[in-house]
Amino acid sequence: MPETSMEQLKAGARICTEIDLSSIPREVTDWDIETFLALTCAGITPEQREAVRNPVARFPRQEYVLAVHWHPEHVPMDMISDRINAMYPNRRDELIIPTQHNQILTWGDYSGVEVDCYSHGFNRKVQLLIHMRADQVERAGVLSNMLKHTFKYRSSQLFEYLDALCEPEWADRRHAAAAVAGSDEDIVDFTSIHACRLKALLTQNETRTPQDAIKNKLVRNYLDCLREFYDARFINKVQVYAKAVKEVVKENFSLAYFYRASEVVEEARSIGAGVVIPHPEQFWPILLRNYDVDGIEVWNPQSQQYTEFLINVVLDQNRRGYHKDRPMLIFMGDDCHMSEKLKRPEEQDKEKVSREIGLQPAWDDLGIAKGLIMSGVSRKTVMDEYRSRLG
Repeated sequence: MPETSMEQLKAGARICTEIDLSSIPREVTDWDIETFLALTCAGITPEQREAVRNPVARFPRQEYVLAVHWHPEHVPMDMISDRINAMYPNRRDELIIPTQHNQILTWGDYSGVEVDCYSHGFNRKVQLLIHMRADQVERAGVLSNMLKHTFKYRSSQLFEYLDALCEPEWADRRHAAAAVAGSDEDIVDFTSIHACRLKALLTQNETRTPQDAIKNKLVRNYLDCLREFYDARFINKVQVYAKAVKEVVKENFSLAYFYRASEVVEEARSIGAGVVIPHPEQFWPILLRNYDVDGIEVWNPQSQQYTEFLINVVLDQNRRGYHKDRPMLIFMGDDCHMSEKLKRPEEQDKEKVSREIGLQPAWDDLGIAKGLIMSGVSRKTVMDEYRSRLG
């Protein structure tokens, strides 16, 4: 590795407003390696540990904590437990189940996972939340193998994303994304240079990179680190363009290798697991498919527009006896991603970092609560019923 690579990087950064692309090194630099390892290793610094364990927001009046849609990522469970204890010091009961993407994880007596799958009738990718007792995991051999396949395939999208950002044969996708994002040629070329370096880093460190670090967000996090050298406004434009490329890739990502939603539901039911449809505003078709599920998520930080409508639909269907002996349950999902808490404040997504495990303000909204109370629905009643179904 040339000793001048760091000097080259800094030289390029000093003139970033002029976008002298020739000053930016094409080869992997020492800074790249250090940054890549920091982004992909599971280590937590003392400062990060302190930030996780000591949340700014606390909710001493919340007595029940229902959290069945959240992502620990690489934050240790003991640190998350400390955070929950600090946030809800007066809670009387809880049902907390982690739902990592395509990986079964356990919290206390329960295990969970969020599964990427395929809705054949509507030709689109959807997601399902699967929950079970922890002692059922050893019986979930087939489901575990299905998840391993899905995890591996889902991870492959990162490489397709990087190819779209930098490889010549994917220029059409770059042009389409640039048109949507309003990005000029310098933004496209700058991003391409760094995507090539990130792709090289992944190839060089393939055997020692944790599988759960191979995600699309690695691109966003890597580009954010360039704020150390480049003007923040310029990197913001780069991020807008990179996100547009990601959306183009996701639109064209083959669904053929995902398991069908019906197959996932059937396997989950075979071991006595519960099934919940998350953020339905993004997956309207799956609500019409009449899958064998326990409930739907009527509120999510990404899905808030139709909360009252969805509640009324569920309550009306239950009154009409559509679901016979297993009434549809009403869930709300915080969709908290714990790794966001580990970032420096200037790198955090303000909306995502505000999400907290068990924090679903819609339960306490006066307008929403009015209808729920009349139907005898609350965090506690949902927790009690779902626990009963899970055994």
